[in-house]
Amino acid sequence: MASWEGKSKGTRTGYQIFVWILRHFGVWSAYFLLRFVSLYYFLTSWKTSRAILQCYRQGLHMGRFRALITLYQNYYRLGQTLIDKVAVMAGFGGNFGQHSEGLENLQAMAAGNKGGILLSAHVGNWEIAGHFLQKLNIRINLVMYDGEHQAIKEYLGSITGARSFNVILIQPDNSHIFKIANALAENELIGMHADRYMEGHKTLTFPFLGRPAKFPEGPFLLGAKLRVPVCFVFAMKAGDMGYRFSASPLVTPEQLKSTDPQHLLRAYVMELEKKVRKYPEQWFNYYPFWD
Repeated sequence: MASWEGKSKGTRTGYQIFVWILRHFGVWSAYFLLRFVSLYYFLTSWKTSRAILQCYRQGLHMGRFRALITLYQNYYRLGQTLIDKVAVMAGFGGNFGQHSEGLENLQAMAAGNKGGILLSAHVGNWEIAGHFLQKLNIRINLVMYDGEHQAIKEYLGSITGARSFNVILIQPDNSHIFKIANALAENELIGMHADRYMEGHKTLTFPFLGRPAKFPEGPFLLGAKLRVPVCFVFAMKAGDMGYRFSASPLVTPEQLKSTDPQHLLRAYVMELEKKVRKYPEQWFNYYPFWD
């Protein structure tokens, strides 16, 4: 299986062009240019397109024509999520409608004074989800790989300013685990994606869309071993100017009844499958996901 390489697609110049359009002409103009950029990737990105089509054809059993249409929509939706991220965080406009489901589950997690783990995936828009989470008035730590190209990261940092949450980078020596444990001890929340792994890291295998797939062991092992509540959160694009945020009922240590991470993985995959089936154009894993 070809594993994820830990880097985001795109160039600094591409980001600069869209930021300039956002600043001077607004979100809709950026979306208009995005139509042509999406078509370019649709026609030229054979490697990533094969991976997405594998999901559509073999996982979701789409016909060939529908799969190709959804593939173009996928590139367009990915571009929209990047535009929306900059528009919201840099204040360049973009009055996105927001609908939330299950916010009371997160409020219960925050009120429990035990901390908690928020698991998501590379579907929808995690940055927009972060803005929903600000309503909790509790410190949130995002655990992630330091995989973006440095030039892009520095440029976006100069545009969007400081993040509203703390970032814990995954380290080869596993020192990030101590930071996670310390944050939970302070009743803070830990947010992380649980659908990608880097080569050499431990994995768990579980059926996803009917076929065995590998998931990173770390998020599920932490959730099972540290005995804190876990919630699955997603922010999905709904139309051009709307987002639908969802937070699942809490998975508590008492419900798991075991420190086996497979139990938590099973619950996570069930939620992830629901999102991918409902929003197939927002599945953003551009590499062979299945064994």
